[in-house]
Amino acid sequence: MTTPKTVLITGTSSGIGLAAAVATARAGWTTIATMRDTAKAEALLRAAAEHGVADRIQVKGLDVVDHATIAACLDEVIAEHGHLDALVNNAGAAQLGTIEQGSVDDVRTAMEVNFFGVVATTRAALPHLRASRGRVITVTSVGGVVGQPFNEAYCAAKFAVEGFMESLAPVAATVGVDVAVVEPGAVASEFVANLGLDVDALLTAAGPYAPALQAYIARTQQSFGNAQTPAEAAAPIVEALTGDRPAFRIQTSAWAREFVGTKLADRDGSAVQDLTGTWVR
Repeated sequence: MTTPKTVLITGTSSGIGLAAAVATARAGWTTIATMRDTAKAEALLRAAAEHGVADRIQVKGLDVVDHATIAACLDEVIAEHGHLDALVNNAGAAQLGTIEQGSVDDVRTAMEVNFFGVVATTRAALPHLRASRGRVITVTSVGGVVGQPFNEAYCAAKFAVEGFMESLAPVAATVGVDVAVVEPGAVASEFVANLGLDVDALLTAAGPYAPALQAYIARTQQSFGNAQTPAEAAAPIVEALTGDRPAFRIQTSAWAREFVGTKLADRDGSAVQDLTGTWVR
């Protein structure tokens, strides 16, 4: 009997991570579903039971900014299963604001979670993925390609992730490890709700940026009304894990492909500036 492949996914308490954990389990993978606080596993376990895959999902604690928990989790996975076949870097945190109204420490926090957390988890997993000739799939964002108003820190971190992974991919390929990034657009998930924004307070504190912020929030609320579901955004992750060698850059919707394409064809930056400029007017 063939031993099921094992995948470790970060940030699975909600949203794309939760959907990806259920989807990979349904695809036959042994799924190590990690999250910073395992007390928040109820929604995942309920979804796993509803889809009949509770026996294929193991919940483990892993905080991507705590290197000790990364190492401990991977040690447990190898001790229990003997191999790791794929890593899905999904954990992340949104941040809304502009630098004059925030702080450099706010930017550092965004980088720690969204960039250095990915770097640390990938580094720790690579020896095991070399052994299995496995894959690293990292959930970035269309915001990792196109800079977006009032998302300076978040987009900076996601740009960094894309640059890191794009540089790593050919090197990892020489030792049998495939690397890909998955770029969702708007996804109806707790990722946005978890920002816990007090819009009135934000606008009051925004000073000269208040009109632009108000326009941006209105546009964003409208775009999330037509967002993908987490399951729709997670489907390309499973395809990247189970298909032949995946493309490096994978968008999760037609809208995301068009949006990213605007940037990749925008040699002088004017097309993106013209587009995102309308979001703040």
